[in-house]
Amino acid sequence: MSSNSEHPTLNQKYTRRFSEPFKRRCVAQLTAGEVSIAQGCRLWQVSRTSLYQWIYLYSDRIKGTRTVVEMESEGKRIERLLARLAELERIVGCKQMEIDLLQTTLDLASQEVGYDLKKKYATRSLSTGAVTPSGVLPP
Repeated sequence: MSSNSEHPTLNQKYTRRFSEPFKRRCVAQLTAGEVSIAQGCRLWQVSRTSLYQWIYLYSDRIKGTRTVVEMESEGKRIERLLARLAELERIVGCKQMEIDLLQTTLDLASQEVGYDLKKKYATRSLSTGAVTPSGVLPP
């Protein structure tokens, strides 16, 4: 045989015929999301047009309607983000309880000592001139 009959050149076209079971298997993989259209074109060496024709012929899709396919990864991403949100809300709740506890403790200590521990003002010692926090006596 000549080499031209085995492998077509750029100007020559050849037609391949695929069996119906093969087409149905391809469509099943495409509609299940296992393979994308671009991957199917490379994998089965078929044009995009042929794949779309097979989908319309052999799938359960109704012609003229738009089908929105949500990728599994998008659903997992949303689920992961919701779990992260719940975790962060739990952490914020725990931190708020800790803050409330510390403020209550500070209020009780202020009442026991007799002056406000929340204020951060400094006083000068008359004898040494050193600056000390309020309520703390210099040695």
